Amino acid sequence: MFARNVSIHLKSNMLSDYTQAFEKDILPLLRKQNGFRDEITFAGPGGVDVTAISLWENKTDAEAYNTNTYPTVLKTMARFIEGTPKVQTSDVITSTCHKVAALATA
Repeated sequence: MFARNVSIHLKSNMLSDYTQAFEKDILPLLRKQNGFRDEITFAGPGGVDVTAISLWENKTDAEAYNTNTYPTVLKTMARFIEGTPKVQTSDVITSTCHKVAALATA
């Protein structure tokens, strides 16, 4: 499994609008993507710093989403976001919500 971790800084008082747009416009797009497994979104105190973690079957599927669909997501969410979101990716080593095979170490 593979994870995309996106850190977003929202404009003031936009958390509710962002959440509604995410559920209405972005989740349906994600669910159509090959390899998409789950999305977890967190908001910090004050509701301006948001972290969105999406889980993918593999790195190839996450990269395809990043190349083909993520630019559309950014355009859709631009009215809520200040600055440029920071994207980090990583292999998922363990998850209590999903069965994840442990990576073999050499």
